[in-house]
Amino acid sequence: MAEPESPEELEQLVGYRFSEPQLLLEALTHSSYAQEAPGHLHDNEQLEFLGDAVLNFLVSVRLAESFPEYQEGKLSLARARLVGAEHLATVAVRLDLGRYLRLGRGEEKTGGRSNCGLLVNALEALLAAIYRDGGLEPCREFVERFVLPPDLAACAEELISPNYKSALQEYLHAELLPPPRYRVIEEEGPEHRKIFVMEVTVAERGAAHGRGGTKKAAEQQAARSMLELLGRKAEVHG
Repeated sequence: MAEPESPEELEQLVGYRFSEPQLLLEALTHSSYAQEAPGHLHDNEQLEFLGDAVLNFLVSVRLAESFPEYQEGKLSLARARLVGAEHLATVAVRLDLGRYLRLGRGEEKTGGRSNCGLLVNALEALLAAIYRDGGLEPCREFVERFVLPPDLAACAEELISPNYKSALQEYLHAELLPPPRYRVIEEEGPEHRKIFVMEVTVAERGAAHGRGGTKKAAEQQAARSMLELLGRKAEVHG
């Protein structure tokens, strides 16, 4: 089994020093590694379970504090975006978490270090390890620093809008079609109030366009237009 990078580097990156380093090692241990290693090692599955609950709680508290005017539906939609696999995978990649995973030979050979599912699980396990080691406050700091956007209020509309990109992706996958391709085709307005025009193309199904104040918002609108073009407007969720 290939040895991962030193977990001490990860401690420096996240800004938290473990008093019980074994908790960090457990958070980074995939079941494939635990099965192949000599002796009895704990994998990160139980920590992942706990981390998911801690993450949902902390994000829920922050959203309720930040948006007291929102009803449950909008808060639930925003939380789903922030704790969803797509967003958490980007967080894990930004932390380069794959470098620190302890993987068995099979997972190593099949690209486990870049597997989104493994990365998300390890991220949640890492949060649980921090909770077990230091309590809720360092977990809150971790979530604020790495999971939540720097300006939560500015992202409000994006967080509560329907997730047209996911709906489009799921439809194309079900139809055995290749994933959509997005590209910026135009930028309008001054730097501090820029509007992006995004184009999305789907093989043999044409192109659609969307506009927004961020690239992500423009992608969502482009995906919405493509869904309408495909006659799938009703199949949109959060």
